[in-house]
Amino acid sequence: MKVVSVFLLAVTFTFLLTTDCLSQDRASVNSALVAALEKKVNHLQSNADRKPPDSTPTEFSEAEINAYFASGNIDLPAGVQSVAFQEQPGIVLGTSRVDFDQLKTGKNSYNPLLSVFSGVHDVVATAHAYGVKREGFVHVDSVSIDGVEVPQFVLELFVQKYLKPKYPNVGIDSRFALPARVDAATIGLHKVTVVQR
Repeated sequence: MKVVSVFLLAVTFTFLLTTDCLSQDRASVNSALVAALEKKVNHLQSNADRKPPDSTPTEFSEAEINAYFASGNIDLPAGVQSVAFQEQPGIVLGTSRVDFDQLKTGKNSYNPLLSVFSGVHDVVATAHAYGVKREGFVHVDSVSIDGVEVPQFVLELFVQKYLKPKYPNVGIDSRFALPARVDAATIGLHKVTVVQR
């Protein structure tokens, strides 16, 4: 799961999915989606050990990704209560419910510009993302809190003050190594496709 979780968590640091109202039918569908994603991740991990690896693309559907994040199999950062992703060609839109006070535990700021980052809020982030030559690239285009867009310079202050100390590789612009010999990652319509080489 590291391939997808590293890539998608770097895309943005907060997203929303309410899971406490799942019906039994939806829960069983989610179990099947989680199992499908885990099977694909296991394939990527075993394929990485082959010389050369099979370069047939592996596709993760939006439904599989969201079911996996909702399953509790990924430890979200403290304060991030839930996560959901929507993929469009080259773009990831994420929504979440975030308790900023919990996220910022131990770090206070007297900067009034950062006061928007307090309490529990719905957060939406849009980012361009892709992977090429075994590196992932993410640029966060915009973040809104409860429907109000956060100015870029305020977002940069927040990232520097609260996120960089805990997650040094996460920022407005992030660049990171793709694991398991993943050479390319492409965001498509409701899917993420990875290729190993």
